[in-house]
Amino acid sequence: MKSAILPTFRFPQGTCIAQAQPHMGVPVTLSSPGRAVMTDLTHVRAATIAPDMGLNEARQTMIHQGVRLLFVVSEIPWMDGLITSTDLEGERPMQVINQRGIRYEDLTVADVMSPLGQLDAIDLDDLAHATVGKVVATLKHVGRRHMLVVQKGENGQGPRVRGVFSQTQIERQLGKSIDVIETAGNFAEIRVSLAA
Repeated sequence: MKSAILPTFRFPQGTCIAQAQPHMGVPVTLSSPGRAVMTDLTHVRAATIAPDMGLNEARQTMIHQGVRLLFVVSEIPWMDGLITSTDLEGERPMQVINQRGIRYEDLTVADVMSPLGQLDAIDLDDLAHATVGKVVATLKHVGRRHMLVVQKGENGQGPRVRGVFSQTQIERQLGKSIDVIETAGNFAEIRVSLAA
């Protein structure tokens, strides 16, 4: 008996690659659990870039990955910091260019990224009873489009970034704008302004 086969065909012009979309599930409201709008990095692979890559490469990586934030990683899985689209387009590149007398093309991710030691985050345990409304209020309070979520280390291991909150993702899931007004060009500037 001959095995049945599946029909095949040749690809037509204009064929695209499917883009991963987070599972939306139940509609989200401001009273939904905060974890409902967190991108869980145990389910979605983090978009990364090396600190010695140029800013143009960082921009292209963001475009290709469909993200506005890249984790800066010298050696996986340890994180050096992060870079956002705001860091690429904000004042920071111009400040570095003026300070060093170099061209934009000579800037690297390390020149404008926010180092790990200067990042603020939310503890995963604090999300246990938090709502989406509380997450939105926190983003508005710090004036950022992204916020990292950190899980405490276990069995002698250090903490790990477990998730990310993104204004764009939250707006998509809520079906409305949340109007976060950015207050600084990068996380380092936020930390300084909050300490003042």
